[in-house]
Amino acid sequence: MFKPLSCCNRVEDIISRYRKVFASVSRVDYVPIVAERALNAKVWDVNGRGYIDFSSSAAVVNVGYNNVKVVEAVKAQVENLLHFTHIYAFNIPALELGEKLVSIAPVDRAKVALGLSGSDANEGALILAKAFRKRANHLLSYEGSYHGCCVAGITASGIGMYREVSKTLSAWGRVTFLPFPDCFRCPLGLNPKTCGYACVEKVKEKIDVLGDDVYALITEAIQGDAGFVVPPENYFKLLEPYLRRAGIPLIVDEVQSGVGRTGKWFAIEHFGVRPNVVTLGKALGGGLPISAIVGNEEIMNSLPDLSYSFTLSGNPVASKAALAVIEFIEENNLLRRAEELGNYTMWRLKKIAEAHQLIGDVRGKGLMIGIDLVKDRETKERAYLEAKKVVWRAYELGLIIFFVSGNVLRVQPPLTIEKETLDEGLNVLEKAINDVEEGLVKDDVLDKVKGW
Repeated sequence: MFKPLSCCNRVEDIISRYRKVFASVSRVDYVPIVAERALNAKVWDVNGRGYIDFSSSAAVVNVGYNNVKVVEAVKAQVENLLHFTHIYAFNIPALELGEKLVSIAPVDRAKVALGLSGSDANEGALILAKAFRKRANHLLSYEGSYHGCCVAGITASGIGMYREVSKTLSAWGRVTFLPFPDCFRCPLGLNPKTCGYACVEKVKEKIDVLGDDVYALITEAIQGDAGFVVPPENYFKLLEPYLRRAGIPLIVDEVQSGVGRTGKWFAIEHFGVRPNVVTLGKALGGGLPISAIVGNEEIMNSLPDLSYSFTLSGNPVASKAALAVIEFIEENNLLRRAEELGNYTMWRLKKIAEAHQLIGDVRGKGLMIGIDLVKDRETKERAYLEAKKVVWRAYELGLIIFFVSGNVLRVQPPLTIEKETLDEGLNVLEKAINDVEEGLVKDDVLDKVKGW
């Protein structure tokens, strides 16, 4: 499927025009692919060159690019009703989607609010929790977390870049960032085999100090942009009693990990707790913009009518697309497939790691897998430059793969990827890693791959 790379004036022109009109605050480059069409796990650029995509366009196309069921649902809805207000009246696609979300979410007494993006879902969840805990002014979040680009979400994000952004904002309550349980790079400097869940104790200590002044704890079940950090299996179970006792709502951000990505509808289901609120975005619309907050009724009703609504929320086309995504996952048993392909991919990547010192760790759930690149396995120093080179070399060889946290390759192909395509992509990835280790990728590519 691959054509040789060649200089293309059309690509250069498009990229030049991009830079002239789009503010850099809204995007960042990884590789110079100008997409023209896509199907399932493959993308073709304007030159007709094909790529296997391990990114799912940032974990959006869980059911594959241009999924037939989703496309047909969108076409039919566009012909019938492009838009009708969901916030002042009623439309059936929004209703059917809301009912489906209530049925699959691990939330008791659930009600739904629809939106446009994962960022606004997290924003709404935080505002609702603050309204529910009226007198509380303190939020608990985690170092390395990312909860979107709206004001409350930025304030709640513990990842470095957004800690800087938040300094430009006026204070939105007070936020304490807790150490997230990272057993590869323990933030407490402890041995995970003997630490006795000291990270849980840190949360308990903070709750004991702040008490009734905490309005929520927000977390990702698996930290995404921090490097696909998977907490220990019992972490949330051990944490839950302290939250319940203090009456602190647990908000779980499933924007990146939800909609079947990890082999469960919601990644938090791997950890045996039922949160008070979950948020969805990215993959929910199969490529169309839509988000959802699903939370306990008493939290969701804590603000006046209409006080967290968007004119285009509940759009019939986006709602129909989201419903088609969920139905396709159900009809094709993609939760099990994500688990099975994820287990296989983890096995293959760990075999690859045995032969390549650049790989320090492989971790994940389902088809949400991180490959932690290191300069040294003992010190675990992050291999930032090498990660850029791997991404570039993979692009040259016909594979789309990005990184998070500067050095962690994110393996997130569509849940529908064919087994042979997955294997082909993994072979390309291993060659890219090998070429970087062998010094075959020149330093001049470092300026071409920005990333974050």
